Amino acid sequence: MQIVPIALDEANAFVARHHRHHEPVVGHKFSLAVADDAAIRGVAIVSRPTARMSNDGWTLEVTRVATDGCPNACSALYGGAWRAAKALGYRRLITYILGSESGTSLRAAGWGLVGEAGGGSWSRRERPRVDKHPLQTKLRWEAPAGSTEGRGR
Repeated sequence: MQIVPIALDEANAFVARHHRHHEPVVGHKFSLAVADDAAIRGVAIVSRPTARMSNDGWTLEVTRVATDGCPNACSALYGGAWRAAKALGYRRLITYILGSESGTSLRAAGWGLVGEAGGGSWSRRERPRVDKHPLQTKLRWEAPAGSTEGRGR
């Protein structure tokens, strides 16, 4: 398997077919795919952070990862996303998973668990929304695990 670039529309089509609980995204900074000789086996979409306090100009967020179940595809994508983000000059890469997910692929890629984050509805009385995502508490992960190198400006 190898990491290759992929256009957002192609990555979103893969997400639409394979992601368990999220829909495709509107925009991104970059997207990656993991492929073998036969086909694309998974994608990662990397964007500006969803949480505005993390959107400091030095941080990106992996907003979608989806695979067809190919062994090691998730961890290859998380590792590739961090290498690409660093090559572009970013200092932090974060992602969120559901509390019910194990994080095995993130650990295998060298990421570290930061802690619980958010969850719940984005709908507010002033701005009602239809929730299309799981509402449970999320777990925030960061790459590389334990590193403080380059944080801040």
